[in-house]
Amino acid sequence: MRTQVGIVGAGPAGLLLSHLLHLRGIDSVVIETRSRDYVEKRVRAGVLEQGTVDTLVATGLGDRLLQEGLVHHGIELRFGGRPHRIAFDRLVPGRAITVYGQQEVVKDLIAARLAAGGQILFEVSDVVPQDISAAHPAISFTRRGERHRLDCDFIAGCDGFHGVCRQAIPDGVLTVFDREYPFGWLGVLADVPPSSPELIYAHSDRGFALHSMRSPSLSRFYLQVSPDEDVAKWPDERFWDELRARLETVPGWHLRAGPVLEKIMAPMRSFVAEPMRYGRLYLAGDAAHIVPPTGAKGLNLAAFDVGVLTEGLAAWYADGSTELLDGYSDTCLRRVWRVQHFSWWMTTLLHTFDDQDGYDRRLQQSHLEYVCSSEAAATSLAENYVGLAHV
Repeated sequence: MRTQVGIVGAGPAGLLLSHLLHLRGIDSVVIETRSRDYVEKRVRAGVLEQGTVDTLVATGLGDRLLQEGLVHHGIELRFGGRPHRIAFDRLVPGRAITVYGQQEVVKDLIAARLAAGGQILFEVSDVVPQDISAAHPAISFTRRGERHRLDCDFIAGCDGFHGVCRQAIPDGVLTVFDREYPFGWLGVLADVPPSSPELIYAHSDRGFALHSMRSPSLSRFYLQVSPDEDVAKWPDERFWDELRARLETVPGWHLRAGPVLEKIMAPMRSFVAEPMRYGRLYLAGDAAHIVPPTGAKGLNLAAFDVGVLTEGLAAWYADGSTELLDGYSDTCLRRVWRVQHFSWWMTTLLHTFDDQDGYDRRLQQSHLEYVCSSEAAATSLAENYVGLAHV
């Protein structure tokens, strides 16, 4: 088999890269270990930055997004028994976020690639990137019991944190920056309309809670819990009781409860591997970096990565220029570290920590009050949340 760009991973990063390359006349093959059904039902992030929405719409992927996506012009920070709205429409005019599930983005991308004759090979195994430092790398894999070799000019590693592409880079090349947070998120997807028109980030002495949504009839909730928490110890009644205790702190506001469709534990960590390339292998998305979900940045950061990579590959195929490809890692990492900082900042601002003393708690309270009372501080939160246009 032969293609120009071999892409490992049929998540948002790999599929969007394949779509963008197709629009530039560049062939690609996407290989994925999971089934199509699995990746189309895999529930992950649901908040799209303005720039991500603009990219999807501009490249012909906006039909369902514009019809079904929920456009939000603000978020609420809830603490001290009061709601505090961060108004995007006032602080960063013309920019917003759109709630549209990652699985819906994946469905749209798969449909677009298949309609255009793109190749997505699902349910492969034993994937091995080969000759990644040579001029002609390859990807070997097993499909339907037979071993295959995909020869290509470049390999894009879009296979996530646990994927094989980053592991294929020789020891000593990458510098890894890692931080584990002393808590996790217990998440619930419930068949109930949202209790608020916008996301609520709630801080309390009991811990952090998030009220989110996936559609007008589906809500997503998260509770800060111990990182090794056993989901089985959280029957529905206990979850709803604790969520009410953390969210129903504003007089007159009440939480709607409903049938629980899914209950998961999400780890909280930050991770960056530098550089994001080695030879002809380029890492994108979670293969190179992950952020805690507090800032809703994972999918958006992946979309930025593959946009930069597309420009570099298009320049190389147009006239052999390597300038953009050589600068790929540095260009992406500038945004990666800005997003890392914002996600860390949101996490430390809103969560409780076991080692906090009275002084730490008062500092945190003061910072929250400052963010909600200072135009400059609120604008900084807003422009980072909707996605910085200039980084």
